[in-house]
Amino acid sequence: MEKPFDELVDEAATVSVEGWDFSWLGGRATEERPSWGYQRLLSEKLAATVAALDIQTGGGEVLAGAGAENFPRTMVATEGWPPNVARATALLHPLGAVVVADPEEPPLPFADGAFDLVTSRHPTTVQWAEIARVLAPGGTYLAQHVGSGTNVEIGEYFLGPLTRGDGRDPAVEADRARAAGLEIVQCRNERLQLEFFDVGAMVFFLRKVIWTVPGFAVERYRDRLRDLHEQIERDGVFRSTMSRTLLEARKPAAT
Repeated sequence: MEKPFDELVDEAATVSVEGWDFSWLGGRATEERPSWGYQRLLSEKLAATVAALDIQTGGGEVLAGAGAENFPRTMVATEGWPPNVARATALLHPLGAVVVADPEEPPLPFADGAFDLVTSRHPTTVQWAEIARVLAPGGTYLAQHVGSGTNVEIGEYFLGPLTRGDGRDPAVEADRARAAGLEIVQCRNERLQLEFFDVGAMVFFLRKVIWTVPGFAVERYRDRLRDLHEQIERDGVFRSTMSRTLLEARKPAAT
């Protein structure tokens, strides 16, 4: 028997959303993954480097999933949100990685040319000049970025029509990387599907991915959530689309 609206919403409104673990959504939502397999690529790059930096590591789950056996001799991660700093520290320190609490603003607290590899999965901001600065000559930036227009269907469902910017368009990001002095190795983009099978899954998602509907609160949007609940009961699913960009860039070797 399907749970009633109030039970679904109230349950999702109280569950912990710390870190970057979405396992609570198992069976309640599905996310299509990019074909390139970012975590596998990350593992391969880490295993072939000496000093690496993971920017905006969240709770450290993605970096830890790359396998501590692949960590280089120097493995550093940064994170700006205090609950995630604590979570990442508890997860990554036992694996041999150092976690640095750092706001998502320049400068990065590292010396020029300190790292052979800089990585990031879904950074909220991309400090291209700082990435180029901390990379050693010949070093690589490997990241999976959230592309423009991601989950605009969710945003417009709750907020109405939105202006769609192009700041995360893959061509724009590639140009910004070049402007910082990096050479593009590959820049690939895929549009993928996200499906929600109950309104509680949406509440959990919006509490965790807070930039999708800024200022989201259950009581503020309770009427709209009830409409969504009725729509999912009728249609069986609410669908949204995501954009993901795999971006690999290299700092030119010293001459």
